[in-house]
Amino acid sequence: MKKVIIALDGHSSCGKSTTAKRVAAQLGYAFIDTGAMYRAVSLYFHQQKINSSDTAEVEKALSQIHIRFVFNQQRGASDVYLNDLNVEEEIRKMYISQMVAQVSAIPAVRKAMVAQQQQMAKHRGVVMDGRDIGTQVFPDAEVKVFMTADTVIRAERRQKELLEKNELVDLEEIIENLKQRDLIDSTRSEGPLVQAKDAVLMDTSFMTLEEQVNFVLDLHQKALEKQAN
Repeated sequence: MKKVIIALDGHSSCGKSTTAKRVAAQLGYAFIDTGAMYRAVSLYFHQQKINSSDTAEVEKALSQIHIRFVFNQQRGASDVYLNDLNVEEEIRKMYISQMVAQVSAIPAVRKAMVAQQQQMAKHRGVVMDGRDIGTQVFPDAEVKVFMTADTVIRAERRQKELLEKNELVDLEEIIENLKQRDLIDSTRSEGPLVQAKDAVLMDTSFMTLEEQVNFVLDLHQKALEKQAN
């Protein structure tokens, strides 16, 4: 059976990664969390005190960054490795959330990450979630979904995720962080967050995870049928 690319774009904390993981598992596809890649770059910039406005410094830093995904059997999901160090837990912390939008808006950063993402999916058969997958990374993806949800609902989901990791953050702080990230993501010059013209909108505010997964699987089936005709 021919494999395709499934692109899930949309706002943060609207269920992209969780849905993408489930869809990939059911189809036997690879799952690529592009948001985690930008978080890993943000962590490196933070640790090395990289001046994001210094183009030469940013380019040098990017040449020293190697990101890969390694499946963790205990978690049943892939962990993110930055230069051979497992940074899965660290990149999910709030301080990274507060800087990732700015770092990912840097043109050189996006160019480097997009190149890696395209290489990862060159044989297709992947589910990739992010902000610009269907518009910039894979404009020829056979399945494109743009995910969104109410801001307060997204913030409550994010707060729950942080609490599960013993990180208590005020809901209002999370709401402001999401609003700021949305603004930066949608107005940046390189790979802005916009719905692709041929993407299907999915508002997950009141959808269960199962409903989200089935929504994408249905689109996948239709894409395969379209190719067969």
